[in-house]
Amino acid sequence: MSKDDLILPKDFPQLQNDTFLRAARGEETEHVPVWCMRQAGRYLPEFRESRAGKDFFETCRSPEACCELTLQPLRRFPFDAAIIFSDILVVPQAMGMDVQMVAGKGPTFPEPLKEPEDLQRLQVKVDVDKQLGYVFKAITLTRHKLEGKVPLIGFTGAPWTLMSYMIEGGGSTTHSKAKRWLYRHPEASHMLLRMLTDVIVEYLLGQVTAGAQALQVFESHAGILGPVEFKEFSLPYLRDIARRVKDKLKEEGKDVPMIVFAKDAHYALEDLSQSHYEVVGLDWTIDPQSARERTGGKVSLQGNMDPCALYAPKERISGIVKKMLEGFGTRGYIANLGHGLYPDMDPENVGAFVEAVHQYSTQMIKQM
Repeated sequence: MSKDDLILPKDFPQLQNDTFLRAARGEETEHVPVWCMRQAGRYLPEFRESRAGKDFFETCRSPEACCELTLQPLRRFPFDAAIIFSDILVVPQAMGMDVQMVAGKGPTFPEPLKEPEDLQRLQVKVDVDKQLGYVFKAITLTRHKLEGKVPLIGFTGAPWTLMSYMIEGGGSTTHSKAKRWLYRHPEASHMLLRMLTDVIVEYLLGQVTAGAQALQVFESHAGILGPVEFKEFSLPYLRDIARRVKDKLKEEGKDVPMIVFAKDAHYALEDLSQSHYEVVGLDWTIDPQSARERTGGKVSLQGNMDPCALYAPKERISGIVKKMLEGFGTRGYIANLGHGLYPDMDPENVGAFVEAVHQYSTQMIKQM
């Protein structure tokens, strides 16, 4: 097989472990599948080595680099899924905004959106193949290089989360500049959220064409909104994304499970479970049993161990995992953390987490 053949989105190796996909659809599995948000990350020495001295977004634009970083954690741990290495802020970049990763500060927009007239600076019609083709190439290359070991997840940031970055100009504790727009400029806010939704739908469809076998939508800043604002400025767009992506995929005869992760939006669990997503991701502040009751078996659940539990000794991690599995049950459940891995975490403890999930869930299923 020549190098060029590798990057065509066809003739992918046959999938050998579909546990994650079956759990997403609520089907029976032999064990509970597990993966971690930010499993390709700075906690791995090989990741730090690969990334040393390189610009973050330059790395994101290299299909070969993204493929290598995506595969690294799978060489160490028996995860049941891979997630493509990329960043949610490639979408604002595709719309014409400058985003830089500043050491010690994180993502930074030198010229954030300040007033509604700044929306004119954005590209309304985005050619996703042209602007984000590097992500699609990374997905295709990675699908081939995975050799069918596990499914590959594609992802995007949700409209409200991206909007808040574009207005705040980076990370924020209060998100007061972005929330000011919601209260002072509701029409302009909806216009921006619609623009983002249109790009995101095309972007996710492009990821599936490229080879993504599942999709996750990160509404990382959900918790900064109250229930009323969430229902107006986040939920309708999350639903619109899922509905439009599903309708298009159905036309093409494709069935790709979708996950919504709205961090800290406990008040919206019932709504999220009726939003056309197969899986609702949970952060660690939600009780597993209560999440099951409130979602009424309509969806599979994903999560939700506190990432900081990985600082515990390995035997303690085992006990925490056991309790979590007992809370969620083994059907329609994907084990994960309630947020991403932190850079100072010990890879050995990540291994202990994965092993505990597989071991206890296998025992539980056998005893049923």
